[in-house]
Amino acid sequence: MKTQSVLELADVNALLDSAQREAEAQGWAVTIAVADAGGHLLGLRRLDGAAPFSAGIASEKARNAAIGRKETQVFEEMINNGRTAFVSAPMQALLAGGVPVIVDGEVIGSVGISGVKPEQDVQVAKAAVKAIG
Repeated sequence: MKTQSVLELADVNALLDSAQREAEAQGWAVTIAVADAGGHLLGLRRLDGAAPFSAGIASEKARNAAIGRKETQVFEEMINNGRTAFVSAPMQALLAGGVPVIVDGEVIGSVGISGVKPEQDVQVAKAAVKAIG
């Protein structure tokens, strides 16, 4: 039987805190979502000034990074490079800003960021993942 690491509350808080520090250092108002390996929401933090709809987008980015087992930027690039049929996949927010958390080669969760430019969302998500990676 295989065993797998999981995100615990302390990990979720470390991810949220690290992402918040990065966003605030840059002056960016974002929403940060953390999901488990199945894409289920474990934590959400909407920073002051972040648009309310960014909460839903960040959550979906986290979900997609977890269940897709890759950065959501890959999905956005697939669509932008002509694989438009992927738009009909049963997933929402196939946009850059979702990054999986990988431990021992396995996806154990993910971080989704929404609120700024795509590359900035990715920057914040990757800063969060470094907190426990």
